Amino acid sequence: MAQFRAFRVADKVAESDIITSFYLEPCDGRALWEVKPGQYLTLRVPGPDGPVLKTYSVSSAPSEMRHYRITVKREAGANGAPGGLGSCWLHDRVEVGDKLDIAAPRGSFVLDETSQRPVLLLSGGVGLTPMVAMLHRLAETDREVHFIHACENGRVHALREEVLAQVSDKIQARFIYRNPTDADRRANLFDAEGVIDKTFLRNHVPIGDYEAYVCGPTPFMAAIYQLLRELGVAEDRIAYEFFGKATSLKTSKADTAPQIAASGATAAIRSLANITNPDAWASEETVEADSAPVASGNAQVEFRASGTTVAWDAAQGSLLQLAENAGLEPAFTCRAGICNACKCQLISGEVEYVEEPLEMPQAGEVLICCSRPKGVVVLDL
Repeated sequence: MAQFRAFRVADKVAESDIITSFYLEPCDGRALWEVKPGQYLTLRVPGPDGPVLKTYSVSSAPSEMRHYRITVKREAGANGAPGGLGSCWLHDRVEVGDKLDIAAPRGSFVLDETSQRPVLLLSGGVGLTPMVAMLHRLAETDREVHFIHACENGRVHALREEVLAQVSDKIQARFIYRNPTDADRRANLFDAEGVIDKTFLRNHVPIGDYEAYVCGPTPFMAAIYQLLRELGVAEDRIAYEFFGKATSLKTSKADTAPQIAASGATAAIRSLANITNPDAWASEETVEADSAPVASGNAQVEFRASGTTVAWDAAQGSLLQLAENAGLEPAFTCRAGICNACKCQLISGEVEYVEEPLEMPQAGEVLICCSRPKGVVVLDL
């Protein structure tokens, strides 16, 4: 099981009006855990009812041996409500020298380093954080890279100069501002105004056999996913990571509000809501059917509170997926055994975990996002 270690905040750097980076060094003096480009760290964060777990991308280069860096957007609450629990605590309470409990890097949204195909890195808002880590690793290779980032304007654009420092004859970077300021225009900080559209991609990205990585708010990613498919990028070459609740881009709808494309936009663009991320985020871990699938002949699951009994099908992957396909709407956030949002009471039966939880639930409880039944199981759901 992944263990928590104490890390000291070695530096705290404002990257934009709303985004701050935290540099984290291990207190025990031991080596950092290996991190794959795109993975995230899990932090213990004080909550009103005890510690909660929040996850944030590693934005530093994977080859960095001294520290991890996480780059976090401060979330403001709607209509004066309190903002994001983790982000506000980091921004308002955590200072240089403070110690944080951190678990080893996790996440399946990672750069395929075995491939030699050209790469598209497309991000919205603070969704650029895992992309910057990927960009650093790609800069060590000969692969063609197109880094395309969309955000509101220069006031919220983080890590701009760091990205530009990686530009070369193999790496291109372009920035699209939805609502640039006059100062942005005078400084020529962006390449296009509005939103990313098919014409923009055709004009700036040569035809190629790309692998695409997409990260940002769901409306942004749904629109980008559709564009990439229309441009001929194969479905299995589009990897993506969500902020907030994980879902599927196949079923997500792009923003249907009137849009003005980045290839010819005016300043009055308001088409993509929530251009920067919610407080915490995690990838949807893909659970493979491993070498010991549960036989479906005698396994079934009773969701007692809902009055529903369903035969187990190993193709479902997890109890959460089984419940969703049965028409139930159980709570979840990460789908990766981290947040405990999906925890429910195990009335009877036994389960096994296909993805080991970061912290195992107590006896009589089960995390349904990463478990499956061993025989007949009854859940209080």
